[in-house]
Amino acid sequence: MNLLKKTLKWALLSVITLVAVLYITDTDYLFKAVRTVYFKGYTTASINDYVYFDNAVVHADASDEWPLHKDYNKSTATKKLSALHKSQGTVAYLIIKNDSILHESYYDSYDENSKSNSFSMAKSYVCGLLGKAIMEGYIKNLEQPVSDFFPQYSDGLSSKVTVGDLASMASGSSWIEDYYWPINITAKAYYGKELEETILGLATVKTPGQSFEYSSGDTQLLAMVIEKATDKKLYDYLSESFWIPLESENDALWQVDSEDTDHVKAYCCIASNAKDFARFGKLYKDHGKWKGQQILDSTYVAKSIQPRFKDSPEYGYGFWLQKRDAKSFFMMEGHLGQCVVVVPDDNLIVVRLGR
Repeated sequence: MNLLKKTLKWALLSVITLVAVLYITDTDYLFKAVRTVYFKGYTTASINDYVYFDNAVVHADASDEWPLHKDYNKSTATKKLSALHKSQGTVAYLIIKNDSILHESYYDSYDENSKSNSFSMAKSYVCGLLGKAIMEGYIKNLEQPVSDFFPQYSDGLSSKVTVGDLASMASGSSWIEDYYWPINITAKAYYGKELEETILGLATVKTPGQSFEYSSGDTQLLAMVIEKATDKKLYDYLSESFWIPLESENDALWQVDSEDTDHVKAYCCIASNAKDFARFGKLYKDHGKWKGQQILDSTYVAKSIQPRFKDSPEYGYGFWLQKRDAKSFFMMEGHLGQCVVVVPDDNLIVVRLGR
C-alpha cells in the first residue's frame, strides 16, 4: 500500500511539474495538440479537425448550383488515378470544364456538402480580401506600410514592411514554417489562444520586399491589417465580399483561436466543400468578374497570378504558379494536398481535397 501511495504521489508530482513547465515555457498549447492530433492517431493537423476548435460562420445567402456538363461523369478514373486517390486519401475530386461540372467523385463517406479543412488555400482568400479592401478604399495600395495600422512596425527593418510584402510573403520575419515538430511557432499559432500576440511578437530579421519565403505569419499579419483597415471581422468580410456574391451553396466555417479572443486563423482553416472552393478559382480565371459583375479589380487579379520575384517564379500574391507543357496555371494550395488548380487556357478548374 505504501508503495502504491508513493507511486501515485510521484506520478501526481510529475504531472504537476509537467503542467508548470509547459506554462512557464509558453508551450501549454501542446495540451490541445496532443488531444486533437496525437490521441487521434495523426502526426499533423487533419482535414476534419475543425470540429475540435472554435469556429466563426462565413455566411452564404442566395446560392446557385454549378451547371452540369453535357458529358457529366461519363468518364471514369483510370486505374492509376483511382489508386492514387486511395493511397493519398482523397475525399473529393471535382473537374469543372467551361464553367460546368464535368466530373465529381467523393470518397470515404464524404459527399458534395461535406466540410473539410482548406488549410493554406485560405491564404488565397486573404489576398483576395486585400484586393477588395484596396478596391473599396480601405487600404491605399500594395505599398502602404504595415506601420500605418500597427505602430509596433514603426522602427528598423519592420518600418519597411508593406501590405504587398505580406501578400507576396516577403516580409523578412522570423516566422519558421513547420507542420510536424510540435514545439514551434506554427504549432503555437494553430493550437494556441493568443494568436495576435504571437504574431506581433515576431521580429523582422531580413530586409523586406527582397525575396519570397513562405510564411503563414505573413498572411496572419495581413489579415490583422485588413481587419483594422475595414473595421470588420475577416469572416464577415469574406462573406460579404466573396462568399455571398459568388453564390456559394453552403455556409463555411473559419477557425478562430478562441471564442473569447475571436482572432481568425487567417493563414489556414476554412472548412468548406469542393464546389464552393472552386468558385474562387473561377473568379480569378474570369479576371475578377462573376456573371458580368466586377467583384475584384482585374488589374489586381492579373498581378496576383504573376510572380513578384524573378528568383521565385512559383508564387505571386496568394497563389502558386506553375507551367507544364507550355501551359501556365495557378493554384490555391494547402497542407496534405488540398488544391484548386486553374488552367485558364483550357477553361478548366480541378479541385482535390483529402487526407
